[in-house]
Amino acid sequence: MTEDWLEIGDIVAPQGLKGQLRVNPTTDFPDRFEKPGQRWLQRQPDTTPEPVQLLSGYQIPGRSIYVIKLAEVTDILHAEALRGCKLLVAKSDRPQLPPDEYHVSDLINLPVYHQVTGVKIGVITAITSVGNDLLEVKTGEKTKVLIPFVKEIVPLVDLTRQRVEINPPIGLLELNDQSN
Repeated sequence: MTEDWLEIGDIVAPQGLKGQLRVNPTTDFPDRFEKPGQRWLQRQPDTTPEPVQLLSGYQIPGRSIYVIKLAEVTDILHAEALRGCKLLVAKSDRPQLPPDEYHVSDLINLPVYHQVTGVKIGVITAITSVGNDLLEVKTGEKTKVLIPFVKEIVPLVDLTRQRVEINPPIGLLELNDQSN
């Protein structure tokens, strides 16, 4: 996928017989599935996204799955053919966030440094949400650590300078080593 697009969901299955689709969201902004308008569909990785029109959508009560209707999809066969495709929006359409909140895509691949020693700890490879967010930081070829993404431990995220600085409690990096 090029840098011009943001993935917002994975099409996981048809819903019913009239071309509705079940989508597993990969965005924190549910209105992307509820507000009609143009979205893009990526059929295969590294292929050019195709424009599609979202007509409607809603969240299945009690689940994190959305059901959407695209103008171009009129029956279950067409819907089934889209299983595994990605839904995208233009990167320029991403919402502005308040201070101290970040888009996951801006954090991935940022280097992480110990704030006191200046030593590079590793690179952020993923964000995991388990109540509080955890930064997954690759520290070596086969090692990673999970760092709570809270102000006390991660006092500096500088997107301009492309760096994250942490001030970990004693033992956090050693206790939390997730060797593969």
